[in-house]
Amino acid sequence: MLIHYQQFGNSGLNTMDKLRAMQLFVRVVDAGSFTAVAEELNVTTSMISKELKRLEDDLGVRLLHRSTRGQQLTPIGEGYLQRCRNLLIQLDDADAYVQDMQSNPKGKLRINAPMALGITDLSSMFAGYMKAFPDIELDIHLGDESLDLIEHGFDLGFRAASQTFDSSYIGKPLTRFTYRVCASPHYLAQHGRIRKVSDLAQHNCFIYSYFRGGQQWPLNDGVTISGNLKVNNTLFMRGIIEEGLGIGFLPSFVAESAIQNGTLKEILPRAERPTLTLYALYPNRQFVQLKLVRCIEFMQQWFQD
Repeated sequence: MLIHYQQFGNSGLNTMDKLRAMQLFVRVVDAGSFTAVAEELNVTTSMISKELKRLEDDLGVRLLHRSTRGQQLTPIGEGYLQRCRNLLIQLDDADAYVQDMQSNPKGKLRINAPMALGITDLSSMFAGYMKAFPDIELDIHLGDESLDLIEHGFDLGFRAASQTFDSSYIGKPLTRFTYRVCASPHYLAQHGRIRKVSDLAQHNCFIYSYFRGGQQWPLNDGVTISGNLKVNNTLFMRGIIEEGLGIGFLPSFVAESAIQNGTLKEILPRAERPTLTLYALYPNRQFVQLKLVRCIEFMQQWFQD
């Protein structure tokens, strides 16, 4: 639910004023600065400061400690923030319920997806989705860092996992994938054939920053690797591997095209490795919006096809 902001008088906060102030409070905390929110809403930072001060005066507590270096939540502010989020989610659900009961899916969907998957596969999927649902406005954030969907205001996220999620989220399986150990033909010509998993410990193996295993690759019983590159993007890593500079542990959807065109070769294809499920993940709410349901159904069918 988008609440429009305007300057208010000096009287106490009525219900609508308080809802606006609560939403403003959440936005400031999420953005990390008054300036970012002021630019987003096209208002002044002094207006935002005054509205939050009115909210604090109305509550009789301090929610944020403010300084020239930023702001920090007070202990009471942390608890109030979570309750504000819950209330605003319920308001969004109420609005969405009314819209869904009288119209086709429309509105905005904020989606968080891994960078490499977004570039390799998902752009064509979302192009098809946009054609099928032209009234939906997509706001897609591509990034490999692990973000809390609720905290950052996402309706939907893509997560690869080998286990289920906590009760705050619902995960709908989309597809399964595994990993490929890859090197370029040039690297293998220079350094010789790799015959067993333990041989990798003697090679220049690149490290993916967000890989949960760190420098422990889950091949057979595991092998500890090391190398002169650590990077937070697997597409970037693939490019360096293709230049013949080292070995990478890449998701199959990143490595497959390069293996097929010959710029990469798969190493140790018979070694055991984990298989992960890609989930469409969304917050567990009492009412699931029609636009979200239709989006997930479209994704499941697309991956199946």
